[in-house]
Amino acid sequence: MIEDNSKVLGNKVSGTAKNLSDSSAEIKDLKDNEENSKEIKELKAEESKKQEETKKAKAKKEKVHFEELKKLETELRLRRKSEKTIKNYLFFNQKFLEFVKKPVENIGVDDLKAYLASLDKLSTATLSLAIASLRFFYEKILKQNLFKEIEIPKKENKLPNILSKDEIKKLIDAAETNKSKMIIAFLYSSGLRVSEIVNLKTEDINIAEKVGKVKQGKTDRNFILSDKIIEQLKLYQAKYPNFKYLLSKNEPLTTRNIQKIVKHAAQKMGLNMKITPHTLRHSFETHLIESGVEVKHVQDILGRSNSSTTPRTRISLDELKKIKSPLDTF
Repeated sequence: MIEDNSKVLGNKVSGTAKNLSDSSAEIKDLKDNEENSKEIKELKAEESKKQEETKKAKAKKEKVHFEELKKLETELRLRRKSEKTIKNYLFFNQKFLEFVKKPVENIGVDDLKAYLASLDKLSTATLSLAIASLRFFYEKILKQNLFKEIEIPKKENKLPNILSKDEIKKLIDAAETNKSKMIIAFLYSSGLRVSEIVNLKTEDINIAEKVGKVKQGKTDRNFILSDKIIEQLKLYQAKYPNFKYLLSKNEPLTTRNIQKIVKHAAQKMGLNMKITPHTLRHSFETHLIESGVEVKHVQDILGRSNSSTTPRTRISLDELKKIKSPLDTF
């Protein structure tokens, strides 16, 4: 009996010791956890501080970049550059600043070369535009000459694709809808740029005089209205009398829409050459010259200067009305 009691007592003492040991371990773990938690909090606070500093530095850099780009936009507007030019110049300079991730004052020739090298898949024309954008910014705004060591790529002198009159007819026929057919015919018959045709308004068309007008800078430029186009426009305007724009209701069509129309018609026709709205403009030019129209008149109709030094001599309205659109010759 005494032995049993002694055994029970021993078990209790052993259990108590074990509990004390477990409690000590738990206390130690708790202390360790508290220390770990404290360290983690310190690390998090340090990381948060770094992130905040990085965020402030980024905001400061972006503010500087914004201010510099705003100066660029102001200078371009003072020089009466087109909205398209302003948009392109701002785009390439913003992308360049995002690429180098440096303050403007720390950017050097090597940074410019690295950025231009990253654009190696662009066409020569687009690369030249990027260089012109950056060059204007650095030379006119920042007064730095970083481009003396950079070679400007020469433009590719590719001859434009020209369609025959028979191919023009097939291209028009290949268009899927009557509106698409009219748009392709309109592009070819007038020689207008795609950016000009999408912005035409109903009041820009004078059916009685068989001429139209487009905005070019501060002045208007007249263009030929084909007899065939006039007939199509009469039907179209009778169907859509409340259209603000010639080809759309409240907002102009995008140039991309027109490009797709021409591209799809060319694919359906099975042409192996690249056909764009500009192809129709080149074809219009060629066919007018082939028909005997003076080159200077053709250049004026297209809205081009005769040379870089000689101001364009405008063709009179009477002379323009005597010229037959190539669309009306087949």
